Amino acid sequence: MVTAHSVHPPTGLRKLMDEPLRDPSICRAPDGYYYLTGTSEPFWANNHDQGIRVWRSADLFDWEALGAVWHCGDSPWHKPFIEAGKPLWAPEIHFFEGTFWLTYSMPGWDNTAKTSGSGLLKSTSGRPEGPYEDMHPNERLGDEIDASLFQDTDGTLYFVWHSGKIAPLTLDRRELAESPHWIQTTVADSNPDHHSDLCAGIFGESSFQHIGFEGAFLFKREGSYYMCCSEGYNGRYSCMVAVSTNLYGPYHMRYEAIPYGGHNTIFQDTQGQWWSTYFGEPWYERPAVVPVSFGSDGRLIAGRI
Repeated sequence: MVTAHSVHPPTGLRKLMDEPLRDPSICRAPDGYYYLTGTSEPFWANNHDQGIRVWRSADLFDWEALGAVWHCGDSPWHKPFIEAGKPLWAPEIHFFEGTFWLTYSMPGWDNTAKTSGSGLLKSTSGRPEGPYEDMHPNERLGDEIDASLFQDTDGTLYFVWHSGKIAPLTLDRRELAESPHWIQTTVADSNPDHHSDLCAGIFGESSFQHIGFEGAFLFKREGSYYMCCSEGYNGRYSCMVAVSTNLYGPYHMRYEAIPYGGHNTIFQDTQGQWWSTYFGEPWYERPAVVPVSFGSDGRLIAGRI
């Protein structure tokens, strides 16, 4: 059996700063800056005083703190989570339609996954500092955690979350326009070492068609859709990827794309180089980036070649 330490982190991995941060998210905005956010300490308890913090950089090396740009609590659906002392998890930052967007989530207020929730924020000023409006304040927008955004080439904006759930947003971006689709692979990987222990509770004991159990992120390259999800793969918290030429599938070629790189976002720099965010070994819970490229078959390859 392959152990968690039999595979080394990818080459070219670079720590961004020594700030404790899980689930780092980076986007590049038209102003030429890269923007970074992620889960703040304490990671597993009430971290509401920290809120969602944002940094920016012109070169992916030197980072300027912009401070906390949003705190939860004003939206009615937050109340049971705050009363239970649940943390704010996995914010992502995106730039679409002339402004910044933040997604966020909170784990179940009754210690079950079924009461977890996620939401969407829009900067009403067009600036990364906000102020931000909660687009769906009365109820959670997504059931479960780990929300993200994806905009297709036709302009449709999608809410993406959890283990590969996806739904288009209404034109005012305040509601899901239809019931979510659940992205699955065409070929099940029934090796239990390639799945987290949490998978059975979410998908059922005999279900192995999922890409991963959390941390969904979607991007498009040369006409192909890449669904990234986090998974416990041979003991590693890794980024799994599956690919399709159609948004809702079928998705194929599920594989461990970034060892130790679970819950990541993929972006391009000003030179067109692709990167993934990262917070695993050897700088656990510190934000980092690793270069990625693509094979002749479209497979995402982590590390310098």
